Amino acid sequence: MNRSWLKTTAFYAFVVIIVLQAVFPFYFAIMTSLKTDTALFEITYLPNSFTLQNYYDVLFKPGGFFLRNLFNSVVVATATVIVALFLAVTAAYALSRVRFRGRSLLLMTILAVSMFPQIAVLAGLFEVIRSLKLYNTMGALIFSYTIFTLPFTVWVLTTFMRDLPLEIEEAAIVDGATPWIIIRKVFMPLMWPALVTTGLLSFIGAWNEFLFALTFTSSNETRTVPVGISLLSGNSEHEIPWGLIMAASVVVTVPLIVLVLIFQKKIIAGLTAGGVKG
Repeated sequence: MNRSWLKTTAFYAFVVIIVLQAVFPFYFAIMTSLKTDTALFEITYLPNSFTLQNYYDVLFKPGGFFLRNLFNSVVVATATVIVALFLAVTAAYALSRVRFRGRSLLLMTILAVSMFPQIAVLAGLFEVIRSLKLYNTMGALIFSYTIFTLPFTVWVLTTFMRDLPLEIEEAAIVDGATPWIIIRKVFMPLMWPALVTTGLLSFIGAWNEFLFALTFTSSNETRTVPVGISLLSGNSEHEIPWGLIMAASVVVTVPLIVLVLIFQKKIIAGLTAGGVKG
């Protein structure tokens, strides 16, 4: 009994430590964003007084570009997810259902591409984007994000599609369905958990990406929120507007939390799909 009690206590203590480590930075950001300039350097973990001035300055201050950067991030991340999922679904069908020589090698090559760090391909990708006349456009970000998102989405969707019953596809073929109809009307309704999971992870990756956004854009009209937040810093350490930075960080983080809460059941189903064989 004592040993069982100790195990239970140790388990819940470990869970509490992990939760605190994950939640405390966001909680501290919220607390800092609600402080005035004079209270920013006071170490307090419970709210004494708060103000929404930092949020007002970030969102509505004249001459600011944060709302424009936020809109750019929404457009870029959404377009990246749509393009990546469309290409990944069709590629997954070919890799999981069509038999051809070198299929396994091709799938391993796709996975290997995702192992290259961004900095390793930055110079070459910059030349490609400049030659396509996409520099300083949202198209440059959509193009580059899709390249780095595709290997992951193709691999996950291929694995998921392989687990779907072959009899469903054979019945559709007997009824005269084309491959595109099979993908759109047979497989996609069954693949919603995997599509939501990969789509949300791709959205988060595009939403938080900084290096490509900093390199491939040069004006506030095309920059995304990670770059916009980095430009809120002052010229010296004493001029850094921590309240504004924390308020902007909270505004950027909240949409991701809402999306995860909305689709949490689909995410769990997508992550555990194929883990149990009936």
